[in-house]
Amino acid sequence: MRAKKVDLNQMEIVATLRKIGATVQSLASVGNGCPDLLVGFNGINYLMEIKDGDKMPSAQKLTPDQVKWHIEWRGEVHIVRSIYDAFEVLGFA
Repeated sequence: MRAKKVDLNQMEIVATLRKIGATVQSLASVGNGCPDLLVGFNGINYLMEIKDGDKMPSAQKLTPDQVKWHIEWRGEVHIVRSIYDAFEVLGFA
């Protein structure tokens, strides 16, 4: 089991989510394609896979482990490339 790299924008997204009252748990150390963050907001849990929207599209692709995890997961997983994307997931957009 290998932990994955954390995208550079993840710290900013986490800090902003916490400022608006969300609870955020990093899942990056789980590895094996598991999403980066578990976010709780207004009684709802969200799984978020963070990708750096400033990188080339090819660098934002899901890894094979992530693709497998997303296919096998029987719930929602959101791909977030920016703070705006995170707000959209939480229903602000």
